[in-house]
Amino acid sequence: MLILLPPSEGKSAAKRGPALDLAGLSFPELTCHREKVLDALVQLCHTPAAQQVLDLTDGLAGEITRNRGLRTAPTLAAGKLYSGVLYDHLGLASLPAGARRRATQRIVIMSGLWGALRLTDRVPPYRLSMGVRLPPMGGLAAYWRPALSPVLDAEPGLIVDLRSATYGAAWKPRRDARQRVIAVRVLQEADGKRTVVSHMAKATRGAVARSLVENTKAPATPEQLAQVLTGLGYRAELAPGRLDIIISS
Repeated sequence: MLILLPPSEGKSAAKRGPALDLAGLSFPELTCHREKVLDALVQLCHTPAAQQVLDLTDGLAGEITRNRGLRTAPTLAAGKLYSGVLYDHLGLASLPAGARRRATQRIVIMSGLWGALRLTDRVPPYRLSMGVRLPPMGGLAAYWRPALSPVLDAEPGLIVDLRSATYGAAWKPRRDARQRVIAVRVLQEADGKRTVVSHMAKATRGAVARSLVENTKAPATPEQLAQVLTGLGYRAELAPGRLDIIISS
């Protein structure tokens, strides 16, 4: 089983650590694509256009300076880098040893800069959303799609897709792989009506990912996934290609 997560805008600081080693990251098939995005980002951050292209407020303008030094900045493991609501509820640091090992095997984090990362991959803190149109390659989701497709399509077993829509655009499973990819959607129910939520969706996705790495047996089908989550106390409803998690307001 593979669990796909989005990254977070919030990132922990790396005070010390080795510099970036692109060749040492997981999914080496992506190395040349990472090189191109990294070069383009660093180049952009030496121009006045960087703040507008990266959609940064004046208060976040310091991220541009940090991006300039990505090749020599200290790195930390992706499992410690990302912070925010989803990663707070995933709670990697508090997982038992066995669950942490399963997390390193099962979780893949999508990224506008790196494409895809395992939790043990060391990268520096950075700022680049998948929604950015980065010169000269343009929209990053469209840029990454041809590179990510053969990598993720080749992964065996069930793929539980907990990505946000922005990152979901960077990989769509090929037709013959769709039956083993299940996207998880979080809906809030109130007064008999269900609506898609954003903030609570992050918390729920993090909790679901934690539940799936705490569970020793990986579900092999969407039906087994629904059964596992229902057994763990979630309101899970299966639909073609999708699993809805229902939360009450």
